Amino acid sequence: MFSSSGGGKKAPPQQQEMVQVDRSDAPSPFWRGASRDPTPAKKTRDSGLVVGAAYSHADMLKFDSLNISGSGSRPRSPPSTTPGHERNSSLNSTSAKSGSKSSAPPLKTYMNFLSNTNDDWTVDDTDDMYDYESDDGDDFGLPSLSNMKRRTQRKAEQSKARRDGGLGAGGDDDPERQSRRRNSDSADIGFERPASIYPMPRKSEGKILRPQYKEILRDPANALHLINYPTIPPNATQKEIDAINSRITRINKFKRLLQASTIPLADLRQLAWSGVPEEVRAMTWQLLLSYLPTSSERRVATLERKRKEYLDGVRQAFDKGGGPGGGPGGGPNAGTTGSSTRGGRGLDEAIWHQISIDVPRTNPHIELYGYEATQRSLERILYVWAVRHPASGYVQGINDLVTPFWQVFLGTYITDPDIESGMDPGQLPRAVLDAVEADSFWCLTKLLDGIQDHYIVAQPGIQRQVSALRDLTARIDAGLARHLESENVEFIQFSFRWMNCLLMREISVKNTIRMWDTYMAEEQGFSEFHLYVCAAFLVKWSDRLVKMDFQEIMMFLQSLPTRDWTEKDIELLLSEAYIWQSLFKGSSAHLRGSENRVQNTHFQL
Repeated sequence: MFSSSGGGKKAPPQQQEMVQVDRSDAPSPFWRGASRDPTPAKKTRDSGLVVGAAYSHADMLKFDSLNISGSGSRPRSPPSTTPGHERNSSLNSTSAKSGSKSSAPPLKTYMNFLSNTNDDWTVDDTDDMYDYESDDGDDFGLPSLSNMKRRTQRKAEQSKARRDGGLGAGGDDDPERQSRRRNSDSADIGFERPASIYPMPRKSEGKILRPQYKEILRDPANALHLINYPTIPPNATQKEIDAINSRITRINKFKRLLQASTIPLADLRQLAWSGVPEEVRAMTWQLLLSYLPTSSERRVATLERKRKEYLDGVRQAFDKGGGPGGGPGGGPNAGTTGSSTRGGRGLDEAIWHQISIDVPRTNPHIELYGYEATQRSLERILYVWAVRHPASGYVQGINDLVTPFWQVFLGTYITDPDIESGMDPGQLPRAVLDAVEADSFWCLTKLLDGIQDHYIVAQPGIQRQVSALRDLTARIDAGLARHLESENVEFIQFSFRWMNCLLMREISVKNTIRMWDTYMAEEQGFSEFHLYVCAAFLVKWSDRLVKMDFQEIMMFLQSLPTRDWTEKDIELLLSEAYIWQSLFKGSSAHLRGSENRVQNTHFQL
């Protein structure tokens, strides 16, 4: 039996019972004995971390580059492990300080530690854990940027106070532990998220808001008068001069069509098929998707009405007094079984939780999508779309489809069209961000209306396209089809993602934007022409694939060498797809035998 420091009296009964535990072999996770060895113990893996599946989408990126942000602005699972880290660190520190005087930690610290563990069981009832009570939120009820800055500063002060109190080693401020938490392959990343780390804005890269942005907000046609034509360098070659003149001629053709009182969509589609200049791309897309009316007299009123409708929908979806259903019109008593509210906020927890996980993973290699303003905007777009389309709800992959719209519409208001880096959208006027967000939402809705069966239960649209791709490949390249079959490679194993994400995981956002120019110029570009693009995409690698076995084929198709593709590569791919469409569209011969094949209707991304 041990005695307390400074005397020979026996310890109280409670302390006797406590100190009789063999500290070296104690199985209890609450006990941390004082170390007699002055050499710090080698750090091992944190037993509190949950190990599970990591992000499964092959993005040709290192997992370290993913910016998994965990702002307190979004509902999240209670951080059951974090309080444990802090308490264990506190106990270690206390034990180390008193080791020279006594071999047992003070009774008060240990009992307080045990009593604090009761807080973990009531964490769901604590509203201010999510910072809703003291939140000076924006118009949608989400925390404002100023609130986020204050919260970050408050966390920094708390961290400094813990360091000053001797909690450096092993505490939450330990850089090694933060790194392990940030990169842990947790089964639910919502449990383990560090404080938000957003890139710092750099104002010196020429990302300037157009002074005429208010006129562009009112009518996108006003941007046509602000186009800066490319200039010919003094030492340019004849080939470069011809290319610049060709570009200027093409821009003028688009301007003449877009400035008409009634825009002929057939002519616009024909012109857009071979690519749209970035100076006029936003308005062209809005017209081709029928978001903007072709009549110039109705354009201003339509834009104002649709943008207001979206913003009203956001306010309803994020209404703090709404019900658990999270949809427009939800009252205090509304909701569905299995849903729960956080801090009185009417969110559908399942939808919001998945969106809040997927948005930080969206284009993590592009700086633009790491900023808080960008991620908040994407979250609102995806959530409102999901609650307005309950037949499908949110499905992974839709987060990718919204990014080309968001990037193209944002570029309309910036002088430099290359906005993927060096600009924080949060610095822009609120009216600009609202317009970009609303326009992106409605155009995403128009796109998904044509491929809605891709995202409903069992995803029959994707299943149908995968089956058609298999039979089309057999007609285009029989040798490749036979080799894949002999290696037991199922098309759904690699092409499911091609259909679900429209090849966005295989090519860059800039190349996707160019590809979508052609998709929008086609009557059924996203639902039909995309099939022939996937066929051309697969056959392109035929010479390599026929020399590979099953494992090599799957690894190659999950990480294709398209990182350095240019616009010319995309145009060649589209041209080949057009050839296959001309040969096989309207003919059922290349679909022969598809009825006899068993489809995997339970495949998940």
